[in-house]
Amino acid sequence: MKKSLGAKTLVYPAPVFVVGTYDPQGKPNVMTAAWGGICCSRPPCVAVSLRKATYTCGNIVARKAFTISIPSEAHVQAVDHFGLVSGRDVDKFAAAKLTPVRSDLVDAPYVKEFPMVVECRLVHTIELGLHTQFVGEVVDVKVDEAVLASDGTADLRQVWRWIEPKTAWTIAGRAAVVGFPVTPASLSVGNPPCSNRPLLLARATSGLCTGARPAV
Repeated sequence: MKKSLGAKTLVYPAPVFVVGTYDPQGKPNVMTAAWGGICCSRPPCVAVSLRKATYTCGNIVARKAFTISIPSEAHVQAVDHFGLVSGRDVDKFAAAKLTPVRSDLVDAPYVKEFPMVVECRLVHTIELGLHTQFVGEVVDVKVDEAVLASDGTADLRQVWRWIEPKTAWTIAGRAAVVGFPVTPASLSVGNPPCSNRPLLLARATSGLCTGARPAV
């Protein structure tokens, strides 16, 4: 028998997107976002849904562009940080010691050290409620040669293997993700670091975890 939980945003897996934008002063900014994904194949489009309070939301509206950088396991702590502080107050690239790269196709930066980037031109803005959905037409996808398959295509298993649910707790044990202290005891089934048991670190920005969320 199934029990009703009410109207909740309990859908998974959620991606780990690092959304890149320029602020009004031209400073590169990034935020971690979980609510997004492919929304059209022709033309190729992806969508991200952000709270209006976020710094990134205003940046996308002003610049009509954004990038999505896909991180590697090596940068899980930086990605966590990107979702916990606001670009209004912190230079996130400098704090993480990562390198912003200006896209030569859209008016947005991406993270040089991350293995994959999707460059997007804003084509639709949809006011949904608390969140605004931005639909970006994919102008180009860039990947590091290290994650290319023998036929020249991207081997997405090499890019995304670390965010599979079966490995999420291992990563959490090494990096205290989503702003919660992580200990071996807290990783047990009955005592996760968040009352809603986030499987992915980007849940910090998705609204499933308790606690205040910054205007990232």
